[in-house]
Amino acid sequence: MSNVQVLPLLEPEAAVAPCCPPLTERPFSAEEAEVAARMFKALGDPVRLRLFSAVASHEGGEACVCDISDVGVSQPTVSHHLKKLKDAGLLTSERRGTWVYYRVEPSVLAAMGQLLTTAAGT
Repeated sequence: MSNVQVLPLLEPEAAVAPCCPPLTERPFSAEEAEVAARMFKALGDPVRLRLFSAVASHEGGEACVCDISDVGVSQPTVSHHLKKLKDAGLLTSERRGTWVYYRVEPSVLAAMGQLLTTAAGT
């Protein structure tokens, strides 16, 4: 008898659910407004926006903290800003040896883009 178990595969888009409907579709619920505000607040700081952009545009879709830390602030401050981006759900991370690699999930970018698009037909 085998201990092998077949698990269902998740679709890539299912990894992160969109936070909110487009702004023009309907008013946000209180929960949707909290999630969207947390994302925009995290991106409202120029250093965090630069870090987010550095990760999002990095070759392969992920970046080692060692490759993106040159943003004019100290390493502890970079770590603080990256934590804020993670807490807002904008980045994921993985430790590999002594380095941490950050990734922007494509579904997060898609959800943010959808939030700011107008509903069809308006």
